[in-house]
Amino acid sequence: MNSPEPILETTHSAVRYEQATHAEKGVIFILFEYDKDLNEQVRGLTGVRWSRSKKAWYVADNPHYRRQFGIAPPLAGKDVIAQIHSVNQQAFQVFIETLQLKAYSQSTLTTYRNEFAQLLYLLKNVPVESLDATRLRDYFLYCINTLKLSENTIHSRMNAVKFYFEQVLGRQRIFIDIPRPKKKVTLPNVLATSQVEKLFAQLENLKHKTMIYLAYSAGLRVSEVVNLKIKDIHSERMVINIKGAKGKKDRMVGLSQGILELLRKYYIVYKPSDWLFDGQYAGAPYNTRSLQSIFHRAKDAAKIRQDVTFHSLRHSYATHLHEAGTDIKLIQELLGHNDIKTTLRYTHVSKRTIEAIKSPFDSLNLKNE
Repeated sequence: MNSPEPILETTHSAVRYEQATHAEKGVIFILFEYDKDLNEQVRGLTGVRWSRSKKAWYVADNPHYRRQFGIAPPLAGKDVIAQIHSVNQQAFQVFIETLQLKAYSQSTLTTYRNEFAQLLYLLKNVPVESLDATRLRDYFLYCINTLKLSENTIHSRMNAVKFYFEQVLGRQRIFIDIPRPKKKVTLPNVLATSQVEKLFAQLENLKHKTMIYLAYSAGLRVSEVVNLKIKDIHSERMVINIKGAKGKKDRMVGLSQGILELLRKYYIVYKPSDWLFDGQYAGAPYNTRSLQSIFHRAKDAAKIRQDVTFHSLRHSYATHLHEAGTDIKLIQELLGHNDIKTTLRYTHVSKRTIEAIKSPFDSLNLKNE
């Protein structure tokens, strides 16, 4: 007979749970400041593993651990309505229909739907429209203090709930007295050009090489790479048309001469017909998670220890452009940023900016001892 599963103290002030995708699987990270006793408890969990990149323990995201950690089940697709009480099913359906009518992107629709569903799941038979600002404030405090959700998740959940009360119910002032958690100010993780070269040296497959080279050469998101079609490559004008990118915006980026030559080699070998990079199944583009996995395998093989992701290629592209003297407004246009403040983050990690500063330490008249 199996020994009983150890139960973590979920109210422990140091413990926080984070649902994520890791190695292409749904997992729950168990995050806490090092504590010997707590660490031993976590190590005793069935199937627990250590993530070197995240520097945290994690377990499979399954009903057993969601119940143990007090996490509501993930709600998606046709299973969503079945797990929400009948009292709130119509509210949930109208919420989704309003998002669709306003033509929100699929990724935003999915995020809002899942975050709003978490509230409805906890409400059980309490009508969501009966909530007032005080009860909503208590709910978000529960998300922060009990569920230990990250600032980003809290913002997403607030946005989803705010959309329902303001856009569906028309209660425009209900959130006026509910403060938001301060967002962390984070700088983009950037690879040095030498690290980019080492990472690229690990790529032997022509298709993998073409996709990752292309991403760095034009600052593309992973979704933008896999959604490229043959007609989007304009060799005569030496540009790439990015269609329906983040925020439903089209933009144009430059096509590198070296990438064009690589694309021609790739075309001869793979002969794509519509999607530039065909997926496993006919008529479907390449899978984003598969491409991300290729990046991480190359990163590990290159012994790059920084916490970089596929998106770091885009950060590196922008930073390297700035270091080479490209005007920040042009970089903003190439990346498709609405706000120049987003692009200005790259000046904080650019060698062009940092190396121009002389440390006051170097002005001290010190004797060598």
